[in-house]
Amino acid sequence: MHLIDAVGAAFALLFSGDAALWQIIWVSMKTTLIALLIATPVAVSAGYLIASHSFPGRRIAIWLAQVALSLPTVLIGLLLYLLLSRQGPLGGLQWLFSQTGIIAGQVLIVLPVLIAFTLAAVQAADIRLAETAITLGASRWRVMLTVLNEVRFGVMAAVINGFGRVISEVGCAMMVGGNIAGETRTITTAIALETSKGDFAQGIALGIVLVAVALVINAAMMLLQGDAHAPRSVQ
Repeated sequence: MHLIDAVGAAFALLFSGDAALWQIIWVSMKTTLIALLIATPVAVSAGYLIASHSFPGRRIAIWLAQVALSLPTVLIGLLLYLLLSRQGPLGGLQWLFSQTGIIAGQVLIVLPVLIAFTLAAVQAADIRLAETAITLGASRWRVMLTVLNEVRFGVMAAVINGFGRVISEVGCAMMVGGNIAGETRTITTAIALETSKGDFAQGIALGIVLVAVALVINAAMMLLQGDAHAPRSVQ
């Protein structure tokens, strides 16, 4: 199939409402969003605490977060597979080859991204903000919310980057999910499968969806930021 023909067939699939195609998209979006909802509060809190507190092992915690960023997702999938297999310590959960297993893998993948970005954003914040809040009698919880509100664009960037890393990964989803049609087949695993079978139309259609999602969430980020980062004119 020529490239032009494949692209045309891809758009035809998208606009025809193909049930199998949209089921794949739904599984990807569902698992990704649930993983983010689970990981974001934990990771943002951890990133803030690491950035704003001194404690034994702090440098090691920062180092481990940075190392985890570069771990291949297929390695995370392998480790989770071993844990969730019948002979593994978590085999009784029966999460292997299920959407729950995919979500667990995605949480492990996105945690270091969110922690590292939040850590960097909080470290870059003006230290006087927290000091002022403490002087005014704010509780630790209130101080944290004040600082995180100040660096909200950095936190939002963390969530968007985490979303992109999770929805575009294939190794962990393939190993833990098993690429089961209608259940654990995600956009990336479907692209890998259909391309290997020579069905480029569906692969291109799903790739178009990934690009569209990336454009939408980044456009939303820019709209929310507004002119916060606009260059200031020199008087």
